[in-house]
Amino acid sequence: MQMENFAPIMFGGLVLIMLIGFPVAFSLSALGMASGFFAIQMGWFPAVFMENLPINLFGILSNELLLAIPFFTFMGAILEKCGLAEDMLDSMGQLFGTVKGGLGYSVIIVGFILGAITGTVAGQVIAMALISLPVMIRYGYNMRYATGVLAASGTITQLVPPSLVLIVMADQLGRSVGDMYRGAWGPSILQVLIFAGYTFLLGVFKPSHVPGIPKEARTMSGLKLWMKCLRGIIPSAILIFAVLGSMGGLPGIDTAIATPTEAGAMGVVGALILAAIHKRLTRGLLWEAMVGTMRLTAMVVFILIGARVFSMVFQGVDGARWVEHMLSGLPGGQIGFLIAVNIFIFFLAFFLDFFEIAFIILPMLGPVAHKLGIDLVWFGVLLCVNMQTSFMHPPFGFALFYLRGIADTLFKEKRIEKPILSSDIYLGSIPWVAMQLILVAIVIFIPQTVTMFLPKEEVIDTDKIQIVVPPDDAMGGSDSSSGAGENPFGNAPSSPEPAAGASGESQGENPFGNSASPEGEKK
Repeated sequence: MQMENFAPIMFGGLVLIMLIGFPVAFSLSALGMASGFFAIQMGWFPAVFMENLPINLFGILSNELLLAIPFFTFMGAILEKCGLAEDMLDSMGQLFGTVKGGLGYSVIIVGFILGAITGTVAGQVIAMALISLPVMIRYGYNMRYATGVLAASGTITQLVPPSLVLIVMADQLGRSVGDMYRGAWGPSILQVLIFAGYTFLLGVFKPSHVPGIPKEARTMSGLKLWMKCLRGIIPSAILIFAVLGSMGGLPGIDTAIATPTEAGAMGVVGALILAAIHKRLTRGLLWEAMVGTMRLTAMVVFILIGARVFSMVFQGVDGARWVEHMLSGLPGGQIGFLIAVNIFIFFLAFFLDFFEIAFIILPMLGPVAHKLGIDLVWFGVLLCVNMQTSFMHPPFGFALFYLRGIADTLFKEKRIEKPILSSDIYLGSIPWVAMQLILVAIVIFIPQTVTMFLPKEEVIDTDKIQIVVPPDDAMGGSDSSSGAGENPFGNAPSSPEPAAGASGESQGENPFGNSASPEGEKK
C-alpha cells in the first residue's frame, strides 16, 4: 500500500466509527493510535514522530484561549436558573401578545437576548418551552409552529456572541475571538429578522395559526408593563456590553481591554449579581452550575485530545495534502468550495455534535479555505450558521429531544390537556431549518453580512512602493570638493579648497559626523 492511499482510508474509518455511536473522543484516539502504529510499521514516518504526541496534548491543556469555555459555560448555567428567562418571557408575552403572532415574536426576541448572555442551547430551550408552550397551546397557536419557534429560537444561541462555538472556531482557525464575535452579529440579526418575517407572514395569510391573546388576559399594562420589560432588558444589556465590549466583540469597538478568559470571568461576576438581584443565588444553584460546567469542559477536553491524536497522524500521512487536492479542485472557485463544504457539514451534523465537527473537520478545511483566499472569520461564522441546524434536524436534533422531554413533562403535570405528538415536533422544525439554510446561502453570496462589522485591514500596494537611494556624490565623499551643497545627512558643506591638517576643514565632514578625516588625525 502507498502512503497517499492511506489518508482516504483513515477518513473513511473516521466516518465509520462516528456512525457506530461509541463516544467519539475515545474512538478518535483509538483510530489515531492504530493508524500511527501501522504507518510506523510501513515505514511512512519514524517512531520518533509519535513522541510529539505528549507535547501536543500539553499544548491543548495550556491553551489560555480555551480557558474561556468554562467561564462562559458557568455564566450561562447561572443565568439559566436565576429567573431571568421567566421574567422576560412573561413581560414580553404580555407586551406583544395581543397582536397576531405576538407570543412568537416574544419567544424570538427573548431567545436572541438570552443567547447573548447565556450561550447554551439546552437551558434556553427548556426554560422557554416550560413557560411559553402551555400559554401558546392555551390560546390556540398551531402546534407545529409553537414547537418549531421554541426550538429554533433556542438554537440562535449557537450564533449569537458569546457562543462557545465561536470561541472554538477562533481557536481552530487562528483568529481572534473578538473578530469572530463581531462578524457573527450580522448573521445573528438577520436570523432574528427572518424568523420574525415568517411569523408576520403567517399572521397575514394564516392568522388562525398565530392568534393574538385577548387584552383582558393580560395581568398588567401601560407603564407598569414597560417597567417590567426594562427590568429584564437593561441588566442584560449591561452584562452584554461589559463582557463583549471589553474583549472587542461588539460592532464599532475595535480595541480589546480584556482577553476572552478575563471577559468570561467578568461575565461570571455579572451573572452572580443578576442571580442575587432575582433572589435566586443559592448554594444549590451554584453547585448545579459548577457540576454542569465541569461536565461540559471535560467533554470538550476529551474530544479535543482525541481529535489531536487523529489529526497528528493524519497530517503525518499527508492527509492535509489529500484534502487540499480534493477540495481545491472543485469547480466554481471560492463559491463552489463553500457550497460543497456546507452541504458536507449539513449532512455531517445529522450525526455529530458541533464540538466534534469543530475539532475534527475544521482543521482539515481551514488551510484549504485560507489557500483559496477566503477570509477565515467569514468562513468560521458561515460554518457556525450551518451548524445551528445540527440542533434542529432529525434524527439527532438535540433541541427537538429537549422539547420532546419538556412536552411529556407538561402533560404529566397536567399543564397541557393532550400530549404533543413527535410528528408535530419533527415536522414543525422543517420550515425553521429551511430558514437557517436560507441564511447560509445569504452569508455565502453576501460576505459583507459578516465582514461589515470587522475592522478594515490596511492594504499596502507593493506595486506603488518606491525606494529612493541618494546619488553617490551626495554622500560627502572624497569627490565632494565640487561644493554641490549639503549632503543628505545634514552636515556642513565642504570647503572648496581644503587645507591639509586642519581638523575642521578637512575634505568635508564625513556623513557619520566625525570631526576629522583619518589622515588629519595622523598628522
